[in-house]
Amino acid sequence: MNTVVRVALAVGILTVLVGARVVAADKSDEKGAGVLSGKVKSLAGKEVDLSSYAGKVVLIVNVASKCGYTPQYASLQQLHEKYADRGLAVLGFPCNQFGGQEPGDEKQIGEFCSSKYGVTFDMFSKIDVNGEGQCELYKTLTAEPPSPGPIKWNFEKFLVARDGKLLGRYPSKVKPDSPELTGVIEAALEAK
Repeated sequence: MNTVVRVALAVGILTVLVGARVVAADKSDEKGAGVLSGKVKSLAGKEVDLSSYAGKVVLIVNVASKCGYTPQYASLQQLHEKYADRGLAVLGFPCNQFGGQEPGDEKQIGEFCSSKYGVTFDMFSKIDVNGEGQCELYKTLTAEPPSPGPIKWNFEKFLVARDGKLLGRYPSKVKPDSPELTGVIEAALEAK
């Protein structure tokens, strides 16, 4: 084969491969799953398919019961009460990787959240958000723009649009009821 034919063949193969990846990506977005794929365990030990949240605006938070940011549970619960009927889902993922601030088991975590903060939003089993044991959800979240990288502390927040695309990442110091976050939540809830 001459050089022109080889180049044309290589370009054709690349076009087919790239086209196949685009079609595959489009199919996953049709369901609106985006970053919400895979399965996790609830605090009660039931398997939950994250794609069941497709079509909702989702706020994902790594939580802990013995952290300076733990009072954010109250604001997260308020967001849940205010916006759940409009399509917001708040998902709490306990993590013990930062200062050992979530030492309890699932039962203890559930009792703490319920008795101290009246939490009724969806809570899940303890996970690792960084490192070798990092759960698949957080592998995806921490690889996505606009700010990829490891989780820095408890109560980092990820906001996911109805179509499953990541809208933003908010550090621990951004309170759930801050205008910075609630403004984006309200805009996302309005978008169809």
